[in-house]
Amino acid sequence: MRPYSFCPLCSTRLDNAMIDGRDRMFCPACSWVHYINPLPVAVAYTLNKNSELLVIRRAHEPALNEWALPGGFLEAGEEPHEGCLRELMEETSLTGTIDQMIGIYHHEVELYGSLLVVAYRVMVNDDAITINHELFDAGFFASHRIPEIRIPLHQQIIRDASVLESGR
Repeated sequence: MRPYSFCPLCSTRLDNAMIDGRDRMFCPACSWVHYINPLPVAVAYTLNKNSELLVIRRAHEPALNEWALPGGFLEAGEEPHEGCLRELMEETSLTGTIDQMIGIYHHEVELYGSLLVVAYRVMVNDDAITINHELFDAGFFASHRIPEIRIPLHQQIIRDASVLESGR
């Protein structure tokens, strides 16, 4: 996400200043402060009735052609769990139910900047996948056959989900 150069309220060129202990852009004319807030994202750690994990191969940046967990940006007015299930449906045509929250993570990506990611464990009954334009491939895999997932945050979510499952 590109930072503002001019005030969106009065069009004055922004200056840098230390505000609330951080270097921020602010408007010297009207005192508007550019707070860079994270974008909300939901990720689905999705299991079928055989305890196989759903992984998808991304068809767009970020992480083009990488294996990952399904997920995406929340929309305005949408609860994180609703966005998680919506993204799962949009990408794979799968419906599921939220079993539990795995965790909340802060993540920085070059394309979008700061992200606040909420990860959920999702259970699906039907594993008939139909992928959309955002994916090259998707499938359910037993733990010993999961394709290599190289996205560090998704690796962390998988590790955290494993810890939660071992505590059940």
